[in-house]
Amino acid sequence: MFFPGKSVQVYLATGATDMRKSIDSLSILVSDLLDLDPFSGYLLCFCNRKKDMVKILYWDRNGFCLWHKRLEKDRFRWPQSEREVVTTDGRQLSWLLEGLSLTQGTSHRQLSYATAA
Repeated sequence: MFFPGKSVQVYLATGATDMRKSIDSLSILVSDLLDLDPFSGYLLCFCNRKKDMVKILYWDRNGFCLWHKRLEKDRFRWPQSEREVVTTDGRQLSWLLEGLSLTQGTSHRQLSYATAA
């Protein structure tokens, strides 16, 4: 299973991507078209036209990893944007992979307390 951390940087390619592309083709797409560094360790995410497949490419210490999910039914709620890339985090990527939208409204706010000395 694939569980990204909340603090990981995630880039979503908003257009449709040919899912026949493998690691080499996707890494070239990341560097040339999206103007990002494929060796950054960030999660670089792609979705097909039917929105039933997602590929996630990332660099892990000494090699590329490619994670692929295909839905048998339903569709991903992939964001539509004028920009080629949408930046998000691991929590929102988890929402997308679970079938939710990136715009979930508001959640409980994070609290931080100082300790008494």
